[in-house]
Amino acid sequence: MENRNLKKLLGLGLTTGLILAACGNGGDTEESSAGSEESTSTDDFSIVMVTDIGGVDDGSFNQSAWEGMQAWGEEHSKEENNGFAYIQSNEDSEFVPNLNQALNADFDLIYGIGYKLKPAMEDVASSNPDQHFVIIDDVIEADNVASVLFKDHEAAFLAGVAAASTTQTDRVGFVGGQESAVIDRFEAGFLAGVYAVNPDITVDVEYAGSFGDAAKGKQLAAAMYSNGADIIYHASGDTGNGVFTEAKDRMNANPDDQIWVIGVDRDQTDEGNYDGGNLTLTSTLKGVGQVVQDISNESMEGNFKGGEVSNFGLAEEGVDLTEGNLSEDVWTVVEDYRQQIIDGEIEVPENPADVKAE
Repeated sequence: MENRNLKKLLGLGLTTGLILAACGNGGDTEESSAGSEESTSTDDFSIVMVTDIGGVDDGSFNQSAWEGMQAWGEEHSKEENNGFAYIQSNEDSEFVPNLNQALNADFDLIYGIGYKLKPAMEDVASSNPDQHFVIIDDVIEADNVASVLFKDHEAAFLAGVAAASTTQTDRVGFVGGQESAVIDRFEAGFLAGVYAVNPDITVDVEYAGSFGDAAKGKQLAAAMYSNGADIIYHASGDTGNGVFTEAKDRMNANPDDQIWVIGVDRDQTDEGNYDGGNLTLTSTLKGVGQVVQDISNESMEGNFKGGEVSNFGLAEEGVDLTEGNLSEDVWTVVEDYRQQIIDGEIEVPENPADVKAE
């Protein structure tokens, strides 16, 4: 894969030590190239995202954020590399250098996409109190950082309901990326949703230890399908592409043995296309793209919400579930549970240890 970091920054006309003309809130530079000390105008306002592992083509979390940034650019007639860009992280050690790269490029607003960027962003943000940052999927207590959380467990609960209402084998699976509080929410919600429909269903749970290991995802999925699972929900970023690959390989080889994958963070219907049809049962949605677009607009208008924490669930329309290939009967069941969660009749657990089959 080409070095997308270099491509994006060169597209901005940057080399080491140079900055964008617009200075805004970014970095320690006192003046723009025009010599003005005034705040950046809305015409010059610029945003950048530093990705978690997996890149903007992961078909999931990072891609959703990038699509929101692209929508923001289209809304304001900005071209990629001239107002918005991304810097890809290929490993955790790149988080601090990439954030500093964005800082030195003098973007007005810097996004960290994923909880794994929290330590790096805390470090960089504390040293640059005049720069505005946004962390997605975690909380940083600082006046120059806006924090965004999602109630992933609520959408995952609906995925569990869909899986339990669809399975023909009474065995389903969950593949997580790296164990963390965030992925705990996905697992807990999925387990709770499955058991709410049928506590006798077996749920196989495995973690790949990475959000960027498609080969591991394929391996884990192969074992689950071989053990009788007919539906796998993944919350594993690019690793989930391996889950889809394994499912498609099996459906192409044995089209009468129906198996399914439940996608995550965005509508992953396209990832489920195979020679005989589509095997994406449904997908949990996470409004990262919309949040990126909204926060960028608010910040551009001078309403950056530094120090605040936003938390989006079903009631706030921040998470959801696609209808996908669900039957009408199953969708009716899903809708019933959705309303119960919104009405407060069901409180979805966030920790797998709190989930028990009754």
